[in-house]
Amino acid sequence: MLTDSDMGQNYSLNALQKENELLKTRIQSLESLLNNVPALLYTHQNSTKTINWCNRYMEDVTGYTIAEMNSMGLDFFRDIMHPDDFDLAVIAQQSFKENKNVFGGVLRFRKRGTENWYWLTGMAIPYTRDEHGNVKEVICAFVDMTMAMDTNDQLAEAMLDVMRRKHEDVISKLTLRERDILKLTVKGLNNKEIAAELNLSRYTVETHRKNIRIKLKVRNTTELIALARKVGYQ
Repeated sequence: MLTDSDMGQNYSLNALQKENELLKTRIQSLESLLNNVPALLYTHQNSTKTINWCNRYMEDVTGYTIAEMNSMGLDFFRDIMHPDDFDLAVIAQQSFKENKNVFGGVLRFRKRGTENWYWLTGMAIPYTRDEHGNVKEVICAFVDMTMAMDTNDQLAEAMLDVMRRKHEDVISKLTLRERDILKLTVKGLNNKEIAAELNLSRYTVETHRKNIRIKLKVRNTTELIALARKVGYQ
């Protein structure tokens, strides 16, 4: 004959079993969701660029298994990324060592054994940190821009807007005097003419223009004017 204690224990066991089954169902549902998200999802060790986990979609798109990615470390990125874009992987790695909170952009990749390059866009953020607060793992999400792009006009406008905002952020680093000189430079005035317009010495104008080029990371006046016009300077 079952005692109240036995019945209570059976009830508790049944409740735990039901909770366990429910938890398994939720985990399976989450795994299925992550594996079928149309994006390359993965985490990697920032110090070595070794991939720890990825969704099945990433395995399918790249042609590598998670075990292969893990064993290759940085060489995995070297294999799938366009040679002109590979430095981005190293730059991202270093930026997180310097405690940058997000790294995003676009790059080209290709599937294992193929020749065609495809464009990815996405971002990476710190996922875990060590006891000293240094970034340990990074979580990344990238989408193939060429897979199913049905809004070409919006894509073109979006890219122009992103670049405009980026350039505006760069221009904002200039002082008011440097912006005045930049505006006059875009209008075609030389150093002597700018100096007369702003009542400055020619040497002062030359110094300002040198500082402007350094801040905007351009090599010459042609590049400087091209950058300025992208944000509306005429």
